[in-house]
Amino acid sequence: MEKLPIKKCVEGMLKLQESGTSSTILGIGPMSPNLLQASFELAREHDFPLMFIASRNQVDSDEFGAGYVNGWDQVRFAADIKKAADEVGFDGLYYLCRDHGGPWQRDEERNAHLPEDEAMEKAKASYLADIKAGFDLLMIDPTKDPFVIGKVIPLDVVERRTVELIEYCEQQRRALGLPEIGYEVGTEETNGGLTSADKYEEFIKYLQVELGRRNLPMPTFIVGQTGTLTRYTEQVGHYDFKNAIELSHMAARYGVGLKEHNADYMDDVTLLEHIPARVTASNVAPQYGTEETRAYLKLCAVQDILVKEGLCKDPSNLKEVLLVKAIKTERWRKWMVGEQTKLQVADILADEELSLKILDISGHYVFNDNEVKTEMDKLYTNLTAAGIDGKRFVIEHIKRPIRQYVECLNLDHLTSRVCAALED
Repeated sequence: MEKLPIKKCVEGMLKLQESGTSSTILGIGPMSPNLLQASFELAREHDFPLMFIASRNQVDSDEFGAGYVNGWDQVRFAADIKKAADEVGFDGLYYLCRDHGGPWQRDEERNAHLPEDEAMEKAKASYLADIKAGFDLLMIDPTKDPFVIGKVIPLDVVERRTVELIEYCEQQRRALGLPEIGYEVGTEETNGGLTSADKYEEFIKYLQVELGRRNLPMPTFIVGQTGTLTRYTEQVGHYDFKNAIELSHMAARYGVGLKEHNADYMDDVTLLEHIPARVTASNVAPQYGTEETRAYLKLCAVQDILVKEGLCKDPSNLKEVLLVKAIKTERWRKWMVGEQTKLQVADILADEELSLKILDISGHYVFNDNEVKTEMDKLYTNLTAAGIDGKRFVIEHIKRPIRQYVECLNLDHLTSRVCAALED
C-alpha cells in the first residue's frame, strides 16, 4: 500500500475535528533505539501514526558533524528507524520529521556568527539531505539569528526566509521526482514574533498569497504558542485553552493544522484539553529521554542491592560515567533558568544533589557515548545473571509516559479513523 503523505493525514485529522472526534498526533524526539522500539510497540498496539522529530543538532549531514543522537545523519536515521519498525513488526504510518531546520539552527553555526547567505546555504544543503533521505515533514524555522540578540526578528524577515526555503525545497523535491512532503512553519520561540493571534493570521495570509503566486503548497502545520514551556524536568508553562482553540480554528480555516512544541510533562487534565482545543499535533522530546535515564538509574539501584548481597562481584559503573559525561556536555543549560544557566561544570560535579538534578535533565545526551554503552551492556549482563531483563524494563519504563499521551490525546485507532475520514 502506498504511504499516506503527512499532508493527507492531517487533512483527515481536520475532517475528524469537524465531526467532533479530534485527536492530537504525537511528535516524538527519538533519543535512542530503546525509545524507537517503545514507540513502535505502542503504535502497533493502538494503531496510530508516529512522527519522529529531529533537530539539526540531533541529526544532520556528516559534512556538518552529524548529530549527537546515535551519531545519526539523515540516511542512518531513516535506516535505523525502518529497522526498528521491522523488528517490532510495525506496518503502520510513521513520518520522519525535521524539527527546527533552517539557518543557524546548529549551535556551532550560530556561535560562529555565520553571515546570512552562508547560513542559508548550509540550511539548504541540510534540507536537501533530508529530502533525499525520505523525510516527510520539514520544519522551516528561520528565527534563530545571532545578529538579533534579545529582540524579536521582524516578521517580514521571517516571512521572506520561510518562502525562500520552501521554494528551494520544492524545487529540489520536484527535480528528484520524489513524493510530496509537508512543511511546518512558525516557531514556539518568542523571537519568532508570532505570539499574538493577529500576527499568527497575518503570517498565514502572507504565506497563502506568496506560496500561491509561486505554485507552492501551503504548510501542513503552523506552530502556535499555547503557553507550554519546559524547564528542568517540568512543564512550567501555563496552558492557555482560549488561545489554543482560537489558533487551531484560525489555522483550520486555511487547511492547516495547529502544532504545539514543548508539550513535555503535562498532566492528564491539560492533555485532555487538547481534544476540544483541536490541537492537531504536539511535540515531546526531553521527557522521554529523561524517563530512559531514570530507568537506568533504577537498574543501577537494583545492582547496588545485588552487590550488597554478594550476588554481583563486578558491578557496572554506569551511574557515575553517565553523570560525569552528561554534565560535561553542557547541553543541559537550555533547560535551566536564571543564574543556573551559568553554572560551572566543576561546581556542579562538587555538588551531589545538583549533579543528580543535571543528570536527570541531560543523561540522554550521552546515550551514544562508547564508554556509556559499555557500562550499559555490563549492567544488563549483571542483571541477566540475577534473572532480570534490564533492557525490557527500560523499554516498558519509557512506554509509561507515552501511553499517558496515547490515552489522553485520543490516539487509539487514529490511523484507521483518518483513512476512513479521507474515504468519505
